[in-house]
Amino acid sequence: MKEYEVVHEIFNQCSGNQMRDVFIEEAEISDLDAYVKSRHTEKSASFEREDLADGTIVYHVDIAGLLQRYTFTEL
Repeated sequence: MKEYEVVHEIFNQCSGNQMRDVFIEEAEISDLDAYVKSRHTEKSASFEREDLADGTIVYHVDIAGLLQRYTFTEL
């Protein structure tokens, strides 16, 4: 099991408001796919994984137009 810094961002879709909710935690995770999918059980949820050159893993989540992003950086 690896330890990650997890940054979860929820993008605000209200016009004129460019802020977003940001949650940061450290967690031991063995399966990143299962971790993200366990947090979003909605049938309309779609997931896209992006592996960056520096080892960071980013998941883009779309739930009926509500965009969220999870960024995992290994500690």
